[in-house]
Amino acid sequence: MLLTRTTDLVQRLQIARRELALEAAIAKLDKYHLLILDDLAYVTKDQAETSVLFELVSARYERRSLLITANQPFGEWGKIFPDQVMTVAVVDRLVHHATIFEMNVESYRRRAALERKPGPGRPPTHATIAAANP
Repeated sequence: MLLTRTTDLVQRLQIARRELALEAAIAKLDKYHLLILDDLAYVTKDQAETSVLFELVSARYERRSLLITANQPFGEWGKIFPDQVMTVAVVDRLVHHATIFEMNVESYRRRAALERKPGPGRPPTHATIAAANP
């Protein structure tokens, strides 16, 4: 199993593509029976990023397992990925044999921050750049 932030893996795969070693880099990931891509839809992807993601998903399709976390439902991925045809192709491969868990819950980080007792120092509402430079 390999757990990685999607942006980190995409950067490594883009470097491999520039070095003409993308196929070898993806083959190296085959040793992991489960690849966990965290925060796939966290930021907008450009064409090069979606291209290597497509290559990875296509290479693992029906051969190895992927677990993906995303903060956007599939219907919103068209706003994140620039190539609509590739977006549909990736989603199609991901959902074909998938078990999908949709988690509509409050962020545990936000909840913990709200429950934290105020400590010493300025409250967060005063910790701004404008307040730092009176």
